[in-house]
Parts: sequence; C-alpha cells; structure tokens
Amino acid sequence: MASAAEQLAANLNFGALAKADELKKRIWFTLGALLVYRLGTYIPLPGIDPGAVADMFNRNSSGILGLFNTFAGGAVERMAIFALNIMPYISASIIVQLMTTVSPHLEQLKKEGEQGRKQINQYTRYGTVLLATVQAYGIAVGLEGSGNVVLDPGLFFRVSTVITLVGGTVFLMWLGEQITQRGVGNGISLIIFAGIVASFPNAIAGMLELGRQGALSTPLILGLIILLVGVIVVIVYVERAQRRLLIQYPKRQMGNRMFQGESSHLPLKLNTAGVIPPIFASSLLLLPVTVANFSAGDAGGWLGTVTALLGHGQPLYLAFYASMIIFFAFFYTAIVFNPKDTADNLKKHGGFIPGIRPGEKTAEYIDYVLTRITVVGALYLALVCLLPEFLIGYYSIPFYLGGTSLLIVVSVTMDTVSQVQGHLLAHQYEGLIKKSKLRGSRRR
Repeated sequence: MASAAEQLAANLNFGALAKADELKKRIWFTLGALLVYRLGTYIPLPGIDPGAVADMFNRNSSGILGLFNTFAGGAVERMAIFALNIMPYISASIIVQLMTTVSPHLEQLKKEGEQGRKQINQYTRYGTVLLATVQAYGIAVGLEGSGNVVLDPGLFFRVSTVITLVGGTVFLMWLGEQITQRGVGNGISLIIFAGIVASFPNAIAGMLELGRQGALSTPLILGLIILLVGVIVVIVYVERAQRRLLIQYPKRQMGNRMFQGESSHLPLKLNTAGVIPPIFASSLLLLPVTVANFSAGDAGGWLGTVTALLGHGQPLYLAFYASMIIFFAFFYTAIVFNPKDTADNLKKHGGFIPGIRPGEKTAEYIDYVLTRITVVGALYLALVCLLPEFLIGYYSIPFYLGGTSLLIVVSVTMDTVSQVQGHLLAHQYEGLIKKSKLRGSRRR
C-alpha cells in the first residue's frame, strides 16, 4: 500500500510549477547547462578538416565507435571539443570503486561519511584527467595517421588536441556536478541523456528515408515501432518492480501508554544498479579501441583484427558486453546496498523479518533475496542492451534503436520526473507550514 507521501506525489499537478520559484530556477539552470553542452558538440578541434573527419567516420562508424558517437551526441563524427564526452570520468569512477574493495585507505575513506566521499571524488577527478589525457593523445595520433584529416601534423597539433579534449571532459565533469547541485536530476546521467536524445531525430529520419528507398520494408518498420514501444513498457515495468520484505516492529511502552507493534516493508528493487552497468560496460569497451577505430582504415595487423572482432553482432563483442553488464550489475548492487548494515539498523531499531533471527541471519536472508532478484535484473539489462546489436547485425539496421540508449533515456526520465515531483512536494509542504503559522499568529 502506498504511503501518504507517495499518494500526494502521484496526485501532484505540474500546474503547481508556476508557483514553485526555486524549482523553476533549477529547471532553467539544467536546460541552460545542457544547451551549453550541445553547443560544444558542434565546435570542432583546431587544426582538422571537418569534411575529411566526416568521411573517416563514415568508413569506421560500425562497432563501438557508433555507440560512442551516440553517447557523445554526434561529437565524435564532428570531432568536436567534447568528443571524449564524460566517458573518462565514468571509467575513472569504475577504477576508484574497484580500488575501494582492495585498498584499506580508500575503504576507510568510504566509511568516513561526507569528508571521505569528497576525498574519493577528488581521486576520481585526478583519474579522469589521466585517462582523458591518454585517450586524447591516442586520438591525436590516430587522426594524424588517417590521411589528410590533420592540416598541419606535428607536436603542436598533438599538444593542442590533448589540451582541448581533456579540457572539454573536465568542463563536462564540472558541468555535471553543477547540474546535480543546482539543477534537477543527476548531472552526469543528464549529459549522456541529452546526447542520446539529440540523435533520435536523425535516426527516425534515416529509418523513414530507408523505407522510402525500399531498403527497409514497411512491415519491418512497423515491427520496429512496435518493438520500441514494447521495450519501453518492459523497461518502465522492471525499473519500478520491487521485492518487498515484511518488517515487523514489536510493541512499545512509552510512559503509561502501550503502542501496538507496527509493520512496514523493506523495498528491494529488481534492478538495483539502474543504468550504471551498461554505461560502465560501454566505457570499458570504448577505452582500449579508441585508437584502433580511428586508424583501422589505414592500419592492418592487430588493430584491424580488434576492430573486426568488436563489430556489431560479433560473438566476442556480444560475450564481452553481456559479461561486463552482468558483472557490474552484481558489483554495483553490492556497493550501493549492504545487507549487513541494513540488518544492523533493523536490529538497532527493534525491527525484524518474521521467522528470521535478527542480526547475522537477517543479513544472510536479505543477501539471499537480493542475489536472486539481481540475477533477474542482470539478465534483463543484458537482453535489453544486446537488442540493438542483433538488429544491426542481422537486420542491417544502420543506427542504434532501443537497448542501452533507450534504457538510459527512460531511466533518466523517470528519475528526473521523480525529483521534480519531490521538489513540488517539498514546495507544497512549505506552503502548508507557512499557512499554519499565519493562522496561529492570527489566533494569538
């Protein structure tokens, strides 16, 4: 049964937005920041020929490079200053979170609360700069080896390219943090969301054009639209699905009054990790092949082999992608939800699961249930994210439709809308408190 707060949030009307001045400022700030990001995806790197870059991208747009371009909002095919996007930051976050499980120093910082979190975020920023520098230098070398793309190859071009791309990534990292603090929603997720949504009109127009030319049959286009709607329904259903564990609290006596024991629920999401696993998996797959994709047109040997193996529908790519999604689903779930801490908190407040002994047995039971539902959530993520690979590999659909992109768009939209509802709910409560204070002062 939904709580009173959930019922009130569900009944909130966005007409109340006109009175929520603070929320309107946050929304306008978020939109302005995303507009700045989109403008940056159209500013090319200095010292390159945009036409030659477009031709090179068309020759090498298959495989991971196409997905990278989708996440970057088209910045890769234009070789813009935001071509690296936010991916180095995500890769650095993965490395730092992995290190917290093996490094006593980082594990101690994690337990120190807000101060420790700030220090870990600082390490993540340092790692972002390091990874972005390596990737930017690889892109600069790859561009120089790709024919007539670079107008004046040499040390100056490499240095300027590294500074520009690293500066673009650091700026996006800062912009994402500002959106999280001063806007609405998670800034990093919204930046990726904006890049993906920006590619949707071209994808739809391309699909209709292929249908007009006869390359795609009308039944296939209708089937794709039905599949798209079906995937959205499945994503919404699974993202909202929960396994609720019954929590019972004993009777309490306060003074001369005896309070009846209460019951509540511990909600365990079917997909606790959210969109993090596919983003992590994509960023790690992008990391080693950044240079290979840009130089595959002119280089043979192992670079060409790597690019071929990591193409759409290739068994090695599908196996790597699915395995990493499943791994990060369990890994990130273990990071964000600790059954032992939850069991200790329940025991501290007198709560218990009926039929389960408080303490260690409760932690084992929660971990048992969480592991079982995470298996379902991980398989769901893998299937949804591999969907566009099968469409591209077996039906020659020349763009990304559904899968990772759709999962990110739907999940980020749901999260942002819930945060907007939360702000509206807080604004409504503030209004009720002010009215009650005014009535109290009038009575006096």
